[in-house]
Amino acid sequence: MTILVAYVPRPEGEAALNKGIEIAQRRDELLVVINASPGGGKTDPSAVDVVDAERVEAILKNSGLNAEFKQLVRGKNAVEEIEALVESLKVSVLIIGLRKRSPVGKLIMGSVAQELLLSVSCPVLAVKANG
Repeated sequence: MTILVAYVPRPEGEAALNKGIEIAQRRDELLVVINASPGGGKTDPSAVDVVDAERVEAILKNSGLNAEFKQLVRGKNAVEEIEALVESLKVSVLIIGLRKRSPVGKLIMGSVAQELLLSVSCPVLAVKANG
């Protein structure tokens, strides 16, 4: 089985990464950390740059786990990429990070976290960043 972490270069992404490492160590499962964005001409704040990708890969290597980092920029949105990985990797749990939102922000539909909670076929663990 595989633990899948949806990673973004923000505090909620770090919280998801840390929880994924913790659970993978406890369960002795493969850990796959994914950063997905459609790419294209516009800058995506959820996309990982080279420095952050190298940092995440180093963290995974130093964890001693069977782990890998994947960055997918193939024209699909993050939800589509993660849904496909959940099915192909036999994911036991998907770990996502949540950010604090204002009361009005909570009313706005369409967040990636909400779409994942409603669409994937595996258990989802949502974690918040400290602070």
